Amino acid sequence: MTWVIVPAAGRGARFGGEVPKQYLQVGGRSVLAHTLAALTVHAGVAGVVLVTGAQDAPAAAAAELALAMHGKPLLRTPGGATRADSVFAGLAGLPDTVRADDFVLVHDAARPNLAHADLDALLERGRADPVGAILAAPVRDTLKRAGDDGGIDGTEPRERLWRALTPQLFRRLQLARALEAAAAAGVDVTDEAMAMERQGARPLLVEGADDNFKITTPADLARFEFVLAQRHR
Repeated sequence: MTWVIVPAAGRGARFGGEVPKQYLQVGGRSVLAHTLAALTVHAGVAGVVLVTGAQDAPAAAAAELALAMHGKPLLRTPGGATRADSVFAGLAGLPDTVRADDFVLVHDAARPNLAHADLDALLERGRADPVGAILAAPVRDTLKRAGDDGGIDGTEPRERLWRALTPQLFRRLQLARALEAAAAAGVDVTDEAMAMERQGARPLLVEGADDNFKITTPADLARFEFVLAQRHR
């Protein structure tokens, strides 16, 4: 079974508002609770390390989050200034039973619509790869390169381009070393795969559903509300 790190220390500046988006309520529970439930319902998930900001996840939310865990352990640890810092803190917060060469998952706190079948595929294919793997989706839209004046400078080929999703699956020690190396070089990696790529590794791309979206804007939150309503019809 595999542990999951969920970095939830971000403030969601692009979303706006005083409450971080992962704590907004949708369908009677927080976005974070939906995310934890989507992970822990899977038999292959052993538990979760939740990485939070200093003022996040108040005690009043503890009961709600516990209900989302399906009886699996939830460990908490404080996060850092960046996502990479928080993931590194999560790696350090894993239980001692997770060995250096064991695979661990990293999943966005505000990505609540993870499909069970996608996690199946990621665990099966990723654990068979020497590096690990990420869920991703092929780019289907036409891509335009913008000029400084806002006009189109050209059309970019979309073949071989993928959108990186989460979860992402890597070995505990390899990922920790990759994040350390990026930090030492002053590089702010935007996902775990980028840190591994900087070390010369080539993570596997596992195609996942396009609706495994991250809640970044109010429109995304409305989309998830619609998904839940359709699911419970």
